[in-house]
Amino acid sequence: MKTANLSQAGQPGPAGQASGAKLGGPTSPKVSPGRSGGNLWSRIKQHRTIYLLILPGVLFFILFKFVPMWGLLLSLKDFNPYLGFAGSEWVGFAHFVDLFNDPKFYIMLRNTFMINMIGLVFHFPVPILLALMLNEIRHEGFKRFNQSIVYLPHFLSWVVVASMTFFILSADVGIVNKLIAESGRDTISFLSNPNYFWGLITAQVMWKEAGWGTIIFLAAMAGVDPSRYEAAVVDGASRFRQIWHVTLPAIRPTIVILLVLRLGNMMDTGFEQILLMMNPLVMSVAEVFDTYAYTFGILQGQISIGVAVGLFKGLVGLVLIVIANTIVKRLGYEGIY
Repeated sequence: MKTANLSQAGQPGPAGQASGAKLGGPTSPKVSPGRSGGNLWSRIKQHRTIYLLILPGVLFFILFKFVPMWGLLLSLKDFNPYLGFAGSEWVGFAHFVDLFNDPKFYIMLRNTFMINMIGLVFHFPVPILLALMLNEIRHEGFKRFNQSIVYLPHFLSWVVVASMTFFILSADVGIVNKLIAESGRDTISFLSNPNYFWGLITAQVMWKEAGWGTIIFLAAMAGVDPSRYEAAVVDGASRFRQIWHVTLPAIRPTIVILLVLRLGNMMDTGFEQILLMMNPLVMSVAEVFDTYAYTFGILQGQISIGVAVGLFKGLVGLVLIVIANTIVKRLGYEGIY
């Protein structure tokens, strides 16, 4: 009986394999140490061309975005250019306290928020609608011509845009007011009336940037599977139904991502645009954080206050992005991180 049991235990088969496993036999393959690190470097070597292509972009963000962040420490100092960074006195959060206690703070907060909200409601959908209309043009030559026309204002500087606005809407030499005067009515002070300032700023941005904003949406539409449109045609869908049920759902993730990024810039306004369009008569609705930082940080040499304003804007933008991204992900979309 003992001989039989020993012979059965030594025979190959499931039982023998199981007993070998119990005895600690080498039944599993060995894992080489440092495998993940080796795979990382092998992937870098394998795709070195792609890494070389992204290297300039990475260096740009490192040199011009991350390295200058040490300058945020200036908001905690009473910076004096003659004494330098090391010789300037630490003041902690004194500049932030002064900013929040400034009577202009809530005026600037209101103006900045309202200008961006009006732009979000009226300007953000315009590139989407314009891209949908351009996408429906079937003649390629005519489509490219229209794309070039709507892209052109983006390349004009804000100085040119402000000058054009002055010659069109100014009270004395403006074309619109000349036509109004010739009709026997009183001229309208478009540029000096606070009631028109926010709408005027939004209209300028829409005219200048709407065409350029269509690039991303047109690229997203180009990636839509043509078989979806074919299936919609078979089901008898009209062109409008194809846009509503095929095109818009396909570009919805792109819209969501751009919306989240747009909310992160709610504290930013076009500094150059605002500076060119503001005047003493509209100061109550034109003063924003960017112009405040320019006035104190550049014109009056209080660099630490300008840095404090920039840091405050960045923190608010960060909070808005985190909140917007959290809401978007709870709604079932991917988000930006």
